[in-house]
Amino acid sequence: MTAASDALFDPSLETPAGPGAPVEPVLDPDDPRTRLQRRLRTLLLGLPAYFEFTNHVAGVNATDLHSLNTLLGTSIEGQVVKALNQQRALWDPDDEWLGYTFERQSQRFPDVRLVRKGSPSGPNIALGIELKGWFLLAKEGEPSFRFTTTPAACAEHDLLVVVPWYLDNVLSGSPVAAEPYVVSARWAADYRNYYWQYARDAAKGTDRAIQAPAGAHPYPGKDAQIADQPAYDGGKNFGRVARVRGLMDDFIRASLELEVLGIRILDWYRFLRMHSDQADPDSVSEQLDRELRRSLRGRSADDVAGAMRAVRNLGRLFGAP
Repeated sequence: MTAASDALFDPSLETPAGPGAPVEPVLDPDDPRTRLQRRLRTLLLGLPAYFEFTNHVAGVNATDLHSLNTLLGTSIEGQVVKALNQQRALWDPDDEWLGYTFERQSQRFPDVRLVRKGSPSGPNIALGIELKGWFLLAKEGEPSFRFTTTPAACAEHDLLVVVPWYLDNVLSGSPVAAEPYVVSARWAADYRNYYWQYARDAAKGTDRAIQAPAGAHPYPGKDAQIADQPAYDGGKNFGRVARVRGLMDDFIRASLELEVLGIRILDWYRFLRMHSDQADPDSVSEQLDRELRRSLRGRSADDVAGAMRAVRNLGRLFGAP
């Protein structure tokens, strides 16, 4: 990642004075939806183990891997819905939610609803999940989606879930999902606004105000206006929650520490970025060789040799001798 992006996760940066950061809402322990949400949070953390991918990716140039975020992102999200419905016994062990199923909805918030249909007054919605996939080798090195939904449009039991994933052979193979990020959607929206107004670095005099849409409420219609609008957003960064210091920092760092074929995702990412950004493959290979030797200090000789072979093989794919 760039030095600028690394600075986003520097807890030593000073922030302007303001109110205390928002915390996740305290839910009514006697509400059946609270018990349901608690079980879902636990299940979602281990849900990738239940995914069944038939996709197999091959023949993609390494420098074009970032495009997979668009090509397979929908498949990842579909796997979440399928796995949740298959694991009903874990989130509804007492049959409190008979008749309810998880379903996706296109171009609406939230992406997934736990809903029961057939009522004369319309569908009954237990809770919603705003669901996003994150390909770990995407160009940005962090989740790139925007979450601009106003807090008032998030029911207190709704969740924001981000599922990181990669290919099992890095450049090819089948998708593998890692442990997701699971938080209250309303808290994430509140924290995003708090950061934008009080905690982010901005030039003196910058208008930090946010305009909330009037009449926003949970489970809105398709054409309802539910997005918060900043008074000024010169960098077009409002809603990029991955850049909100204190929200997803730990999750992003932990996800990039995952190892695939014995090498951290972060190192794969840096390798691909170097080849994307620099024209001379020999210089790239020399730099990678130095950095890899430094990062592998203290590892066994076999680990070091295997990692070096992997890097050299990848280098050949990019035209290095």
